[in-house]
Amino acid sequence: MPDTEVHGPIDYVLLEFTGNKLTGRAADELVSLVERGIVHVYDVLVVGKEADGSIYMVDLAESSGQAGEFAVLDGARTGILAEDDLREVADAMQPGTLAALIVYENTWAIPFVAAALESGGQMIAGGRIPAQDVMEVLDAMEALESTS
Repeated sequence: MPDTEVHGPIDYVLLEFTGNKLTGRAADELVSLVERGIVHVYDVLVVGKEADGSIYMVDLAESSGQAGEFAVLDGARTGILAEDDLREVADAMQPGTLAALIVYENTWAIPFVAAALESGGQMIAGGRIPAQDVMEVLDAMEALESTS
């Protein structure tokens, strides 16, 4: 095992929701991933963008219900996300939406990373293909196969 503490890859995801309230199962599923040890959530930032383009942060601890089930992630604040991240999130958002920016560690990968380091390996490149892109390609391939 390496002398330094081993971590899994850290990713972020920005989820945009229409309206001014987070609803649905996304937060429940994220909590399930944490409980099963698949990911560790470092930071959660919920941002709203009004129809006029003005932005605001949603306090996850506030009882207004605007954060929906994401309120359970209130304690996820390590400081990885900074004020300039708020502006970048807002720039990516459509007016009249709420977005949740989630920074998480892929804890499932820690044993793999440790084994690679022990074997003298080091990551020299990495990347991520967005889920939407994968689904679009698979749908297109399926459509092509069905016409053959």
